[in-house]
Amino acid sequence: MERLFTFPFLLVEVPNIKLKRPTWLHQPSPKTMFAIVLFSYFLVTGGIIYDVIVEPPSVGSTTDEHGHSRPVAFMPYRVNGQYIMEGLASSFLFSMGGLGFIVLDGIHSPLTPKLNRLLLTTVGFICVLVSFFTTWIFMRMKLPGYLQS
Repeated sequence: MERLFTFPFLLVEVPNIKLKRPTWLHQPSPKTMFAIVLFSYFLVTGGIIYDVIVEPPSVGSTTDEHGHSRPVAFMPYRVNGQYIMEGLASSFLFSMGGLGFIVLDGIHSPLTPKLNRLLLTTVGFICVLVSFFTTWIFMRMKLPGYLQS
């Protein structure tokens, strides 16, 4: 297998190019990278790729028994379909749950005072629990009878 990769370099000599990095290009800080990764996670879990390809409406509408048009935030009975606002709301909840776990991970520093540790633990658990139960409610709205015995 190694011969397969080294064979082209026996025939062609690699040029000796001295490239310099531009002076204005710096390594981003860890917080900047975290913000970029979190934002891309938000967009991907929100279904931005689906939204670009399928172009669904931002919210749907349904007609009630009196003939009035009512807005609908969730596309019922379709797990693989979504409105734009439904995807963004779900993505916000996924991101909030992930941030809750990140906050819970940050409480292990020995330099954190006891009161701050208690507050961070409370905030982390609240974020995770609110995210979990609200996502569960969203699934129940999308699929009535979901996880019922």
